[in-house]
Amino acid sequence: MAFNRKAKLRDNIEAIRTVFTLEKEGRAATPEEREILSRYCGFGGLKFILNPAENLMDAVHWTKSDRELFPMTAELHRLVRDNSADDREYKRYMDSLKSSVLTAFYTPPEIVSAIAGTLHEQGIIPDRLLDPSAGQGVFISAFGADAPGAEVMAFDKDLLTGKILSHLYPEHKVRAEGFERIEKPFMGTFDVVASNIPFGDMAVFDPEYTGVPDNARRTAAKSIHNYFFLKGLDAAREGGIVAFITSEGVLNSPKNELVRRHIVKNANIVSVVRLPNNLFTDHAGTEVGSDLVILQKDTTKNRELSEQEKWFIRATDIGDGIIENEYTMSVAPLRNTKMQHGTDPYGKPALLTIHQGGMQAMGEDLKEHLDIAISANLNIDLYNRYRQGAPEVKQETEKPAVKKTIQPEQEVKQEEKQQVREVYSPEPTKQQEVISEKQPSAKREEKPEITPPVMDLYDLFNFSQEERRLAQSGLKRKPTGKKPKRTASSKQRSLFDQPQAAKSNPTADDTGKVHEISTPPVSPSIDMEQVYAAMDWNTNPPINGFYEAMMGLTPKQRAELREGKTLSDRPDAEKPVYPVGGGLEEEQRRQEEIKQREEAEKLEAELMKPRPLMAKLEPHHKEGMLVADGNQVGYLKGVTRYGATFHPLELDKAQQDKAELYISVRDSYQRLYTYEAEMHEENKPERAALNTAYDTFVERYGRLNAKANVKFLLMDTSGRDMLSLERVENGQFIKADIFDHPVAFALNDITHVETPHEALSASLNRYGAVNLDYMETLCDNSRDELVKLLKGRIFFNPLVDNYEIKDRFVAGNVGDKMEKIFRWAADNEGNERKPEVEESLAALRDAMPRPITFDELDFNFGERWIPTGIYTAYVKHLFGTDVSIAYSESIDEYSVKCKEKNAKITDQYAVENPV
Repeated sequence: MAFNRKAKLRDNIEAIRTVFTLEKEGRAATPEEREILSRYCGFGGLKFILNPAENLMDAVHWTKSDRELFPMTAELHRLVRDNSADDREYKRYMDSLKSSVLTAFYTPPEIVSAIAGTLHEQGIIPDRLLDPSAGQGVFISAFGADAPGAEVMAFDKDLLTGKILSHLYPEHKVRAEGFERIEKPFMGTFDVVASNIPFGDMAVFDPEYTGVPDNARRTAAKSIHNYFFLKGLDAAREGGIVAFITSEGVLNSPKNELVRRHIVKNANIVSVVRLPNNLFTDHAGTEVGSDLVILQKDTTKNRELSEQEKWFIRATDIGDGIIENEYTMSVAPLRNTKMQHGTDPYGKPALLTIHQGGMQAMGEDLKEHLDIAISANLNIDLYNRYRQGAPEVKQETEKPAVKKTIQPEQEVKQEEKQQVREVYSPEPTKQQEVISEKQPSAKREEKPEITPPVMDLYDLFNFSQEERRLAQSGLKRKPTGKKPKRTASSKQRSLFDQPQAAKSNPTADDTGKVHEISTPPVSPSIDMEQVYAAMDWNTNPPINGFYEAMMGLTPKQRAELREGKTLSDRPDAEKPVYPVGGGLEEEQRRQEEIKQREEAEKLEAELMKPRPLMAKLEPHHKEGMLVADGNQVGYLKGVTRYGATFHPLELDKAQQDKAELYISVRDSYQRLYTYEAEMHEENKPERAALNTAYDTFVERYGRLNAKANVKFLLMDTSGRDMLSLERVENGQFIKADIFDHPVAFALNDITHVETPHEALSASLNRYGAVNLDYMETLCDNSRDELVKLLKGRIFFNPLVDNYEIKDRFVAGNVGDKMEKIFRWAADNEGNERKPEVEESLAALRDAMPRPITFDELDFNFGERWIPTGIYTAYVKHLFGTDVSIAYSESIDEYSVKCKEKNAKITDQYAVENPV
């Protein structure tokens, strides 16, 4: 389908009309209106809108082929003007549209679907998607089809396009501004960054690029397509995907080698496709060379560049003045594509690729090409490793794992043979880990540190393995009729006993080493006196009679206590008698208090961690500002229009009370001033709130400028502004004027003046400019009378389409201004304002400073500001021979060399020792 300029312009006008209606009515678009908005295609290829279309006389300047589009273009201008608040906004809209004419070529949906579909099939399902040059949102739609829950952020610098996009995708973060305005907290967070980026030699002002020592970044900022590539990589998270459709100049231009080197050092090449030149023919009516470049961010790679990456960096002259990137030359073109020699849009020789099928076939061929390249080059493990919510991989020193296997009951005896006491052994120290890393195969015979083991009630009463089994199963041991023999060394054990110190010549069994599961060690003997000495009496006080009480319990009762049950849980339980009443309950209560204290400490530690701000983010909030969130006070980091991160501060109650009161004063002041500055009307309730908050603060803590408070206020990023809420009078700090009346606008509006000159002064005071409509309301003169009476004080400036006072009009670069106005006058011969413009030109001529003649200039030979080439040309002319002059800045010296001496040098000018 051929590109129909008339149909495209009509679609754009109706989309703009619809979005203005939605903005005015403050509602969401209906399905029918969304369909109208979706047909918006931008103004790429519609360059005739750059022609003037203010009135019918402008049509004579249009070419014959464009003249039939003049009425619709004039309709577009009227539509925008009627829906603009003032001339300044109208100019912003039109400048925005005109600047997009050369760069806004929207991508066919078939192409974007092939890109998004192939990535999805390879496992790329983004949680966060960024489109830095969204246009009508075709990339958002394509990726959103497979990832409907993705968080999307979209930029478009064109104001009207941004409005349309926000109504097409109201659920997403749509921003009608340049990509360079993205905030730092969003950088390095996106899973996929995809777009058809603008191209051209337009520079981008971004302090992160223009003012840094990195040559690649500074170079990239000089051309918008290079800037988007590096900024897009910065915005992607590690392992994330960057997929850009861009002009061939990114890869073909030798000047971009530094940028391409930066790209391959920080990303892996997934796919590069030279797209057909007729890609945009149907949608934008133009043939332009473009590339699809898909990258995967990998700043951690530490290797030499591959041969393919070196090809990506290099661009080679292939003959006939055609320069091609070596990587694109190594990649096969799409199927159904033929190559031919031609010229690019700038008339330079170029190698063209033309696809023979329609747009549907082109999309299918691209899909087939991407299937092969992406499946071969995409590192899906790298993508998933850094994905949001992916488990953090920690590299630790490998330790033997203790496997707990649950065996059937009939194999209890086998379990007894293989059972190992659960340890009870400390983790290896860092020093031990380092040793194990350096000597992985060496057997370590070092003695472990002596630490008290973890004990249970079975250890306390020296239960054997058989007794443990019987106690846990609820069985009783059959009596043998024989009393157990007690040895002289046997004694009652205590929970505070400690194992004996290691012997001086330990063996493999009594060193306390952790053994393999398959070879259980003999349970080591324990010296309870050492355990008793190692216990902390403050957290484990002895309870008289507790151990004796334990002796009176049956094995089953002790097992139930070990499992957390109480004796009262059993209906047939008998109340045990304790030598000291409440001993067991006291121990349980103490353990419960310890548990509650630990939980409280854990909760407090959790509350002190940075978190998203839950309170309302106000317009005056900025980085580092103190805020109250819940019952905590902290400061803000990562402030964006969508939220901020709250960093709690650990303050005592007095500090927190002071901070909260200060915050209430500051917020009240900010709300009051902003409201009155924007609305030009007094806000009495907010002023009363400010006075109340301020008076309370002063009553409790003194004046804001008090020495004790200044340091505290300066902790806040707006604290210095708050100090201006007080002024000094008679050596005392008192309230500033804002506490009493508005300061952002004149409280007593002027309603009438006597003379046009007073009206002009009132206009300058209120608007900072000549506002004839306002001046008419103040005096009894008409507009024409005001202009006539103010002749000589105001002049019409056709460049701004308004009058300016003389002091402003004849200031600045008068020569440049006069030249521009002269051209305007020449192009607008029949304009009704021509007489006023002639008067303005006369005023500029009178103000033009007299040119300085050459003989008035005073300079000497050797002035550092004069280029050495001028000196060289002069000396060559003077001496009549080949002479070169060079200047060394480091030693601040000139050097002069001549190849051949002649009579002028040696005799006429008598130059000694000519070099």
